Amino acid sequence: MIVVMKKNATTEQVEHMVQRITSLGMKPHVLYGVERTVVAAIGPERDGLKETLEAGVGVAEVLPILAPYKMASREIKPETTVVRAGSLAVGGNRIGVIAGPCSVESEEQLLATAKACKAAGATALRGGAFKPRTSPYSFQGLKEEGLKLLAAARDATGLAVVTEVMATEDVDLVARYADVLQVGARNMQNYRLLEAVGKADRPVLLKRGPCATMEELLLAAEYILDAGNPDVMLCERGIRTFESHTRFTLPLATVVYLHAKTHLPVVVDPSHGTGHTYLVPQMAAASVAAGADGLILEVHPDPENALSDGYQSLTFDQFEQTMDLCRRVAEALGRSV
Repeated sequence: MIVVMKKNATTEQVEHMVQRITSLGMKPHVLYGVERTVVAAIGPERDGLKETLEAGVGVAEVLPILAPYKMASREIKPETTVVRAGSLAVGGNRIGVIAGPCSVESEEQLLATAKACKAAGATALRGGAFKPRTSPYSFQGLKEEGLKLLAAARDATGLAVVTEVMATEDVDLVARYADVLQVGARNMQNYRLLEAVGKADRPVLLKRGPCATMEELLLAAEYILDAGNPDVMLCERGIRTFESHTRFTLPLATVVYLHAKTHLPVVVDPSHGTGHTYLVPQMAAASVAAGADGLILEVHPDPENALSDGYQSLTFDQFEQTMDLCRRVAEALGRSV
């Protein structure tokens, strides 16, 4: 149920409703919107619940939440959530750009990339310290040493750090160094990990699984929200189809659909979504045209010799050109990059 409070409802009246919902065996979530305060009552419903809640002082109306994803639904929060972490803001009029190498390889590689990305207009630095690889013999990342290098690059450039966490036991470690915790596509339905990052004091970038539906993605986000973390960004990174001309198929209708269904901001990953460097600039611009709140792009000083995903990484010059193209598209829509 959604308990919509009156515009002049007091803090005491909101707190009373929170206590009332708790006493009924449900979990209360308070959301302060621009025009109204809403208290979501999550849990098993019972006969007469609507009437019971409507009797509360300061209550304007009580409505059912129709979507299976309760906390992520626009029914509960009409305004788009803006997620902020240091230099990064996703969900506002300016499009956030997260850029950097697939893997943290060395101090020299990472610092050069961070400086080039910032100079071109990126607002956050990405880089993998823990790398989920299909083959156990592929480069697995520098782990904590990689996290330390990311933190050093943040100190040198001011860019917020976005990096992947792969296991529940690593959440505290990664959160010690990172500004945003990324849950990768392979872990989108790792529910214990979702609960763990939901309890962490860090925003989360949740990537769509390659075979996941929109409802499954939103329900995965619901795990994080229900655990208490309101700062979730959804990421479209492409899905598996019968097509073979790209690494994955990048469905940009996802952006428009998600904006209609959820208040959570939407980020697009054209690097993984295409798997080919030459496709990334135009698909990044197309993502901006579709209304994406953010982009996440792979950038490397020497893609030919990258330890992972060099075939889809932009050089520094290519990244700068991509940013220029995205700016022109954004400006035509009254937005900025």
